Amino acid sequence: MRILYIVPKINNAGGVARVLSVKSDYCIENWNYEITILTQNNGNAPLFYEFNKNVVIEDIQYSQQKIKFFFQFRKHLQEKIDAIKPDRIVVSDNGFKAYLIPFLLKTKIPIIFEAHGSRFNKEKKANGIFQRIGFKFSDAIKKAGAKRFDLFIALSKENLSEWEVKDGVVIPNPIWIESTKDNFLETKKVIAVARHSYEKGLDRLLKIWKEVVKVHPDWELDIYGDSSGQIELFEMAKELKIEQNVNFHLPVLEILEQYEQASIYAMTSRTEGFPMVLLEAMACGLPIIAYDCPVGPRSIITNSVDGFLIKDGDEKLFIQKLLELMNDVNLRKELGKNGTKKIQQYKLEPIMNKWKLLFESVQKKH
Repeated sequence: MRILYIVPKINNAGGVARVLSVKSDYCIENWNYEITILTQNNGNAPLFYEFNKNVVIEDIQYSQQKIKFFFQFRKHLQEKIDAIKPDRIVVSDNGFKAYLIPFLLKTKIPIIFEAHGSRFNKEKKANGIFQRIGFKFSDAIKKAGAKRFDLFIALSKENLSEWEVKDGVVIPNPIWIESTKDNFLETKKVIAVARHSYEKGLDRLLKIWKEVVKVHPDWELDIYGDSSGQIELFEMAKELKIEQNVNFHLPVLEILEQYEQASIYAMTSRTEGFPMVLLEAMACGLPIIAYDCPVGPRSIITNSVDGFLIKDGDEKLFIQKLLELMNDVNLRKELGKNGTKKIQQYKLEPIMNKWKLLFESVQKKH
């Protein structure tokens, strides 16, 4: 079977790129599928993750002018599809343009949408009435476009319920790492893995950390992720006078080792789809503390069983529960142990078998 993936880019350290590298490799090695990935990788920019040598990656460039962009987008997509002649098309892009694809393309090939984020994804803060109107218009287009795909794949039941689609299926992302090292959770480190963007809410975490280090000045916060330029976290840490307790790191391939050196994972995102970092942290035995933002954390965390799920924006309770974890190593171990049991349901093989069944059964409906 020939599969075409349409993604914004895969030369970053994001979850979409990581999951696609794992899934495409499995499809090739186990089912002998032909995989082509259509990206906007800005030419020959190097990939962060390793992809199977048989994956074909084709990069296309577009004009920065919005009107010209959409004309080029439609033209290039149609040309690539006509040339590749895939059996199935999978759109793994949460950008506005992705929801226009069912309206733009003329094809008898089934088009599957794979949602990696919340419908109400907050990429930036709405400033003023015109931006709020723009966000509402964008949401209406997304909602209409979502219903036009031949099949809509969500990563959780909560995520699927946001879209109100008829042809929807839940297939979570698989976990691909497995820690073989005993983590005694005794290091005085909290870890967060996310890009520096409004959506990921690391600014909220720094404000929390300011209060936490007043009680535990010997603990450190390690943040791994690229700076998007949206939020100046380095300057914020200095203004909050916590720069001695916060370590900023670039993304690393060997993230498993960094989880194994921490004792708690913290997430303060404003929106999430199905945050793979939580599964990765659980695989390494870390207890989780996260805001109950739309919609991902609640799909993974069972409150007070394998972590703490905090009402979104309740900074006081987040601080209280984080301090509770920092003060009690036995609690950390109990929650962490429960987390390692839970992630067994996200094993690679059974989840990929769901994809195989889906690829073989999906039909063109629109």
